[in-house]
Amino acid sequence: MSFSSDFLFAAVTLFGVFFVLWCLWSLMWGTVPFSSKARQKKERKLVLGAAQTFILSYEDLPAYRDGGEFAVRMNDLRAAYAANDVAECKSLLEYLDPPKSWAAGREWLDILVVSISVAMAFRAYFYEPFNIPTGSMQPTLYGNHSISCSPKEADFFDKTPLKWLKWIATGEMYEHFQAPFSGTLQFRPTNTGHYDMRVVNGLTGRTSKQMLVPTDVLHPHETGDGPYRQQTFALPNGLTHGSVVSAGQSLWSGKVVTGDFLFVNRWLWNFRHPRRGDVMIFSTTGIKGLQQGTHYIKRMTGTPGETLTIKDGHLVVDGKVPMEPLRIRQIQNREKWHEKEYPYAGYRPSERADYSMPGRTIASEGDEVKLGPDEYYACGDNSPSSYDSRYWGPVPAANLRGIAGGVFWPVINHRWGPIE
Repeated sequence: MSFSSDFLFAAVTLFGVFFVLWCLWSLMWGTVPFSSKARQKKERKLVLGAAQTFILSYEDLPAYRDGGEFAVRMNDLRAAYAANDVAECKSLLEYLDPPKSWAAGREWLDILVVSISVAMAFRAYFYEPFNIPTGSMQPTLYGNHSISCSPKEADFFDKTPLKWLKWIATGEMYEHFQAPFSGTLQFRPTNTGHYDMRVVNGLTGRTSKQMLVPTDVLHPHETGDGPYRQQTFALPNGLTHGSVVSAGQSLWSGKVVTGDFLFVNRWLWNFRHPRRGDVMIFSTTGIKGLQQGTHYIKRMTGTPGETLTIKDGHLVVDGKVPMEPLRIRQIQNREKWHEKEYPYAGYRPSERADYSMPGRTIASEGDEVKLGPDEYYACGDNSPSSYDSRYWGPVPAANLRGIAGGVFWPVINHRWGPIE
């Protein structure tokens, strides 16, 4: 769904409805929102609450029970609390429990420490956020990608500050990268699904700020002839690594679309075994051929003990073509999972003999893989453009981290919600 004035109107309307309901609720209790009476009511609630907490916490201590100045003051505080005397409660609390230095700072520090601890525990044992960097799971899930367009095609919502609202809702942000000064163009790949593009001037030693361009912006481009032929990558306007650019020259313009953010369910596999069709997140540590210390997301296509191969565009498991669950069937039949998406491409071998490992990878039709007792096979839904088990082999059970639960951002997105 594209961002439009309809969304902005709906958001403003929803905010207005909630604001009106809140005002009506306040008026029902005899309080005008933001009035001095509302502030007094809030202070009254806080002071009486603090008095009750102090009484319950300290009334059993000898100093507040067995006579003496503190015991007398405690009795006075009980009486003031019973009479709902806010001023007297406040005065007695200042005597019995004097304000500490940096009290507000200490309170916020406590809240921060507890919040971080709860968030870390929640992330470690229940749900962990995960961002998809590449397009290997398209069209089910999208990684960082781009939609090239000219500056003339940018609309009202692509201008600051509205473009930030658009990005919050849709994950799309219009960018127009221009050379800040004359120099040469340089690209450096990152592990986030982007290229780090910069302009470098060797004479002055100046280097431009980082310009992050999604990897799909750059297209393969061959240079040289015969033995000097080599493949490089070029922007849609033909600029490549090392191209000379002039100050103010347009390098690329278009919409940078942030990859889907989803929650990884860390607990489900404690109650059932992983199944074919699960969208799995796993660690790459120890898997040869993969960047170490990161995480990949693929669909589980093979489970322990199974024999897999690919024939005529279909995944074959133990001599049969599996048609369950739903997404596996749609990939096998090259169907659409949503009316706004393009059809799946089925399953293909890697067709890369240099990645062939007999019994581990599927480089050509007929290659078979026999999974061990603790091995799983991982394939991307975008079979023509996915670097997966067909290239580097099975995933050990110890590397599994969880199952993709649901997309939570961007919210204006037909992929939002549970993942199948």
